[in-house]
Amino acid sequence: MALIKSVRGFDPQIGENCFLAENATIIGDVVLGDGCTVWFNAVLRGDVNSIRVGKNVNIQDGSVLHTLYQKSTIEIGDNVSIGHNVTIHGAKIEDLALIGMGSVVMDNAVIGQGAIVAAGSVVLSNTIVEPYSIYAGVPAKFVKKVDPQQTETINKRISENYQFYASWYQD
Repeated sequence: MALIKSVRGFDPQIGENCFLAENATIIGDVVLGDGCTVWFNAVLRGDVNSIRVGKNVNIQDGSVLHTLYQKSTIEIGDNVSIGHNVTIHGAKIEDLALIGMGSVVMDNAVIGQGAIVAAGSVVLSNTIVEPYSIYAGVPAKFVKKVDPQQTETINKRISENYQFYASWYQD
């Protein structure tokens, strides 16, 4: 069973039909919407500020979500995919975005709806990633716009795939 820990009077709130891997860690002021999956060794550490996660979000293996004390929060919309070994520190990720494996998204960055952050990218503090665009590199820069309907379809399918994968782990 995942480590779910209260801190500073905050109890994590887990939505319905969520999958939490046995060694996932969810601490403090964290709210997960319905249908989320939090995979092996992922850490959502809401000890210093809030983490709000929408519906049908997958937070893949080894990812870490944290914030700055009294300075930043995390807001993640619906149908978002957070790839393996991603660090999100006090950022906003809008609906249907995809954060590629090994990326870092820093404080007060905003990842727009349907945007894609390429694997291994570093999105610096206060960066605004435009909706329906691809950003890549260190630091992450605009690469190109993407078709909104196509991107939403692909990104939604990925989030639904993770719900399917989670069904393999049900007792």
